[in-house]
Amino acid sequence: MKLILRWLVTAAAVWAAARFVPGIHYSGGIVTLLVVALVMGLVNALVRPLVKSLACGLVVLTLGLVIFVINALMLLLTGYITRQFGYDFRVDGFVPALIGSVVISVVSWVLSMLLPDGDDN
Repeated sequence: MKLILRWLVTAAAVWAAARFVPGIHYSGGIVTLLVVALVMGLVNALVRPLVKSLACGLVVLTLGLVIFVINALMLLLTGYITRQFGYDFRVDGFVPALIGSVVISVVSWVLSMLLPDGDDN
């Protein structure tokens, strides 16, 4: 159940980014958002740790600011992969990806704070 809620939170965060960030677009309704959230989850689970470990020195050198660049690149990769599967989710460059990744992170964090954590003890 927690995984499904996390998936829905990510879909809502992607919707917010598409709604408020010029340069991030989607069409196809909720199905596209759910597919984008699924692909984003897979990219963040599989590719992001590898990129972060390769960029470890830069992360330390820039006091973590490179993480913003990595998040933007993961959003661009998500857009590319979803288009390859026939879903219309586009990110029109690095700056919209950077702003969009910040919006997605903030919205995901806020929505996650509103959800129950499942610790009933």
